[in-house]
Amino acid sequence: MALAAEDIEFIKEHLGEWLAQQSLGKPPAVYEIELRERMVRVEEELKHQRELIKTILVEMDKRFEAMDKRFDSVEKRFEAIDKRFDSVDKRLDSLDKRLDLADKRLDSVDKRFEAMEKRFEAFDKRFEELTRRIDRFMFWSFGLTVSVGALIIAAVKLWP
Repeated sequence: MALAAEDIEFIKEHLGEWLAQQSLGKPPAVYEIELRERMVRVEEELKHQRELIKTILVEMDKRFEAMDKRFDSVEKRFEAIDKRFDSVDKRLDSLDKRLDLADKRLDSVDKRFEAMEKRFEAFDKRFEELTRRIDRFMFWSFGLTVSVGALIIAAVKLWP
């Protein structure tokens, strides 16, 4: 069922009156008082919420300051640890230098041992040569002693 143009005109003319009768355009006084009371309560609640937010912000600031202090103390601890590591690094550097010096000394000791080994080899050669000479002397001495003994025995047997 479609509305005719006359019906639409009639509705437009009387709509304002009908709304006024139902008091939807202007609220009644009781409803208006309730709305004002509600607005006052909402404003008070908003004020209370604002105060809570302020106290929360103050508490958060305090906590952040406490955390900052903790971070500062932790930072100081890290700085102390860094200083300790620096001193350990210095000690390790000095230890490395000492070990390098010890290596150099050991190298010089090795060179001395090599020189001593060469000397001992020279002594070994001398002793071997001396042993050969003594062996030759012993052979000649034994041969000469046997020869002289044989000549003496031959001379005693041949001598009347």
